[in-house]
Amino acid sequence: MARGTVSPAECSDLRRHKPPLSIGRFHHSTTPTMKAQERETLLQALKARFEAHMHRHTGVPWADVQARLDAYPGALQSLHNMEATGGEPDVIGRNKQTGSLTFCDCSAESPSGRRSVCYDAAALDSRKENKPADSAVAMAAAMGATLLTEAQYRALQEMGEFDLKTSSWVQTPSDIRALGGALFCDRRYGQVFTYHNGAQSYYAARGFRAGLQV
Repeated sequence: MARGTVSPAECSDLRRHKPPLSIGRFHHSTTPTMKAQERETLLQALKARFEAHMHRHTGVPWADVQARLDAYPGALQSLHNMEATGGEPDVIGRNKQTGSLTFCDCSAESPSGRRSVCYDAAALDSRKENKPADSAVAMAAAMGATLLTEAQYRALQEMGEFDLKTSSWVQTPSDIRALGGALFCDRRYGQVFTYHNGAQSYYAARGFRAGLQV
């Protein structure tokens, strides 16, 4: 697939959250149950990262982020899951019309707690032996988030250099997936590349990045 550039505005179609929020196997209740200390620890980590990387969200004050998270408390559980698996989520955009915020995994490498997974549940089921523990699509859904599209991944790469040693699964068009394939991306030699592989494949250096709209 040819390389190209996209506007960060294309990140705006990430999944929107409306409380109450179900996050599958990571949490069996449909309502957030984070303890006060867990919530405070997460907010402190998010704020510190937000203030350390202001270029990712120019013109967005932390007070607006705090207010948005207060209005949609269920999203904190998803952000907690993203954080706990090494994603280092941060704000990368805001919709001026709705005020919604786009969060994305901004760890330097593909999140360490989400590697060695195949693409989706169908790919996992197709393996007769040596199955990985999970799939990228299922893990993202369980976190209450979605895999980045190729366009969103490339928009993220406009904000820094990511996946210099690893790679990340991205959402795959249905026609490619129907033929057994799946797409992943990385950055090498100063460029962002998109590749294909069998959806049932998994590697220690490949994970996925998730996006969340709040």
